[in-house]
Formats: sequence, C-alpha cells, structure tokens
Amino acid sequence: MNVVELFKYMIAQKSETPDDGGLLNFIESYLPEFTSKRVDVEDVKNLFIYKKFGEGEHLCFAGHVDVVPAGDGWDTNPYVAVEKDGYIYGRGTQDMKSGVAAFTQAVKETKEFKGTLSLLLTSDEEGDAVDGTIKVLEYLKENSMLPDAVVVAEPTCEKSFGDAIKVGRRGSINGYITLKGKQGHAAYPEKAINPIHNIAPRLLSMAGVNLDAGDEFFSPSKFVITDIRSGMQVTNVTPNELKMMFNVRNTTLTTQKEVSDFVAKNLNGLEYELKLTQGSYPFKTDTDTKLVKKIDEAIESVVGKRAKHSTAGGTSDARFISAKGVDVVEFGVINDTIHAVNERTSVSEVQGLFEVFKKLINIWK
Repeated sequence: MNVVELFKYMIAQKSETPDDGGLLNFIESYLPEFTSKRVDVEDVKNLFIYKKFGEGEHLCFAGHVDVVPAGDGWDTNPYVAVEKDGYIYGRGTQDMKSGVAAFTQAVKETKEFKGTLSLLLTSDEEGDAVDGTIKVLEYLKENSMLPDAVVVAEPTCEKSFGDAIKVGRRGSINGYITLKGKQGHAAYPEKAINPIHNIAPRLLSMAGVNLDAGDEFFSPSKFVITDIRSGMQVTNVTPNELKMMFNVRNTTLTTQKEVSDFVAKNLNGLEYELKLTQGSYPFKTDTDTKLVKKIDEAIESVVGKRAKHSTAGGTSDARFISAKGVDVVEFGVINDTIHAVNERTSVSEVQGLFEVFKKLINIWK
C-alpha cells in the first residue's frame, strides 16, 4: 500500500469511540518488524509499537483511531472513502486517520534511524480519554520506555497545509455556581430575595471578561458563561436559587485560585456556593527544543514556508504526554471539517503530511 491507499482503508473501518474497528490489530500486522505491546483496558484498545534501529533518542508518533459518530445528512457513506475533486470524504479524514496513516506509512518505509521509532495509538481520545493514552504512558514510565519527543498528528492547520503547529494547549476550568435566594410571590418582591435580580447587573463585569492578558503563545483566559437557569417556569413565583455554569480556557497565567478570586470579587455580598473542576491543564513546549526546530525544518522543506506556533483550540492527548515531562508538538492536516457532516481532507494534504513525517525522521540526529 501507499499512504493514500492505507488512509482509504482506515476510513472504511468503522471505529466510533471506543471501538477501534480492528485497526490496531491491522497496524500490528502492517508493521511486522516492530515490537508491539497492547495496553487494552476493558472496551478501550491501546497499542504501543516500536523498533530500536540503534543507539540514540526515542521519537514517537501518537494519535487515535477512534472517531465521533457520523450523524445524519452525509452526501456519501461516511465509512466509505469517497474520492472526488481531489478530496477524500469520510468520518475521520481530518480527525485524525490522515495523521495515523501518514505516520504509520512513514515509519514503515524507514530503513535507517539513529535511535528508536514508535507509535502510540488509542481508541479512547474522542471519549472520556481515561483509559487510553494516559494508560499507555503509565506503562511506559513504569518500564522506563518513555520517548524523548512525541508528535501527535492532530489536525492543526487553519487555512492551508503547513500553516500551523501546536506547541501547547490551554487548560480547561469548569465552574458551577449556586446563588442563594428566598422564594416568594412576584407581587411582593420586597419579601423575597430574587437571585436573578441580584446577579443580572453583575454579569456585565463577568461575562466574557479576560482573567489575564495572555502572552505571545496563549490568548487570554476568558470567563465564558455557558448556562444559567432558575425558577419554576411560572410567572408569579420568584426563585429560591439560581444555578450558573461557566468555562475558562486558561493559560499558564491563570489557575483555579484566580478564577475563585474573580467570582468572589464579583459576587461579593451575595450568598453562593462555587465548585471548580479542572478538565485539563495548560502546557507549552519550549520553541527552542530540538523537536520544535526539527518539525519546523521538516514542514518548511516540504511546504516551502514556516508554520506558526499556536496553542489555540480545545484539548488533545498531548496534555497527558506533556505531563510526563516529554516534549510534544501536534501537526496534521487542515481542521475545517472536523466532527462535521461531510468531513473531508485533500489527497495532497495526506501525501504532504506523510512527506513531512518522513523528512522529520530523516533529519532527526
């Protein structure tokens, strides 16, 4: 197979989270000269497969074979790779079977390398992500096999192939506020404490407010209100309490303490309860590291331009890798149709991504 044929095969395997669609078994057989280790956890399938070519550093490519459900409204069968006008349509074309196909083919065609090459694959990235990459990393740490550098092939490009890599990600803080009131008759508002009236004027200083100024890599941490609800859906009773949810995609400049202090300042004088949870923590790989310099060089060699360094977007399994003290970057195809109906990527991008990964392997010294 060439990389496009491999990619089309992967698209045709239905692998909705946490099902791997048999892809991990296939990759094991596709790389017969590599040593494999399965770290499956119940329904989640995980594979670490590696080859030691010689003494030297350990470069790993990581990704997921699971996809989100296809949904309705497709023009083609989402689990048949349909090629039309230079594009290949199917669920997972961008997120992220293009990346998996590209690095799998790249390592398969590698004959010489000064060190170890490996793949880390899971079927639990689009789901809860608790039994996937993080479990493999735990196994690798326990067995002193953590890589020196990892490339996660998530779709990172914005408008043209090669225009952006991720050198970090923001964290995600979720907040749950319960604002207390005193239920009463709407005709006698002076006898009640209406939490809606109490919070309404304060929302102006909370909703959409930046908690920090950001920096050259991170956009500011913004207080984003996602849900407000109160009352009993009647017109003559004021509510006893109000519940509000919010999210802060936080930089390294803002922690849960700053979020808690912000809420306390803006709800001063009101009775409330606040619960905070941290879905992920922010991280950034130093742009002076070998990994960033080499992926920059590989992209520029293939595409003819230098990619910008970004931390935009949601979360990915790169956060687990960084937490182990391993340098990690993300690079993949354009991400304009991820999770959408009629998801697609171009044949030229798949080929280009394969060439970038081949170049990276060749210049890794």
